[in-house]
Amino acid sequence: MKLVISIDVEEEGLFSGKYSRTPPGVRNVSHLDALNFVYDEFGFPLTLLTSYQVAQDDAASDMLIRMREERGAEIGAHLHPWNTPPLEDVGPEPVRSDAMPMDILRAKMATLFDSLEQRFGKPATSFRMGRWDFGAQVEQLLPEFGILVDASHAPLRHARGGPDRFLTPSYDPYLLPAVGDYPRVTEAPLTMLPVMPITARCTHTFARLMPKTIRESILANYSAVAAAGIQPVWYPSTSMRWAARLHRRRGGNVLVMFLHSSELMPGHSPNFPNQEAVDRLVEKIRHFLGWLTQSGPIQGVTLSELHKRAD
Repeated sequence: MKLVISIDVEEEGLFSGKYSRTPPGVRNVSHLDALNFVYDEFGFPLTLLTSYQVAQDDAASDMLIRMREERGAEIGAHLHPWNTPPLEDVGPEPVRSDAMPMDILRAKMATLFDSLEQRFGKPATSFRMGRWDFGAQVEQLLPEFGILVDASHAPLRHARGGPDRFLTPSYDPYLLPAVGDYPRVTEAPLTMLPVMPITARCTHTFARLMPKTIRESILANYSAVAAAGIQPVWYPSTSMRWAARLHRRRGGNVLVMFLHSSELMPGHSPNFPNQEAVDRLVEKIRHFLGWLTQSGPIQGVTLSELHKRAD
């Protein structure tokens, strides 16, 4: 079984409900060293999905380069369109990707990918869209920019007002539809599984028959009450282990985990107001990885390394 540990490496201020064009900073990136044990103790590389604001900061970028050189990390791309140039006025932020003019979205992607290549010396080949906003336009554009693997799908979660990815296949990576003559992009969804598989489709079908407010509530709560996942911020330790067991039993071969870099800096996420809370998160990840390595053969890989493994 393969394990991907992906980090959204991004600016602060993202859990405030505001989407500023001038974010407060990227000091949180220095706290990524709390995850050095992932490679030092287990040999698992991280995939660092990096925003434009981080790529503009010398100290933050230097740290990512060290993690790549010393611990085998991959530096990928993470688009926050609300503060990635060009900063056009296309409506109140955050504007959904499918509501944005295609030429502006393409220009923002070009800014992000050019800045990452200039800063880190090689093009990014893995990607995650901010706010899980992987709409049709993003899917159309990614091959154009040389992306091999996307990790923007969170199965069984509902993004209000966003694309409906609730029924995204929640097992192993798969190939997205072809776009022109470009190589097909591999989709690597987060590992989140229905405890009873039939309930996901039944819930989605039932919810679509309900008025909007009820539909939104049903879909938004499903992942908390009827699913298990290996996401350490969203699920307790028992659920993380349960999800890994279910995945293996159902024939899955790839586990995909994620968290935000700012969740490692005390006070920059509602779930982690102090150092004690951050320390608990780090120990939770360490214990899960220890259990995972003892429960069966596991190999750590980066996102781009999954591309050749997709069916």
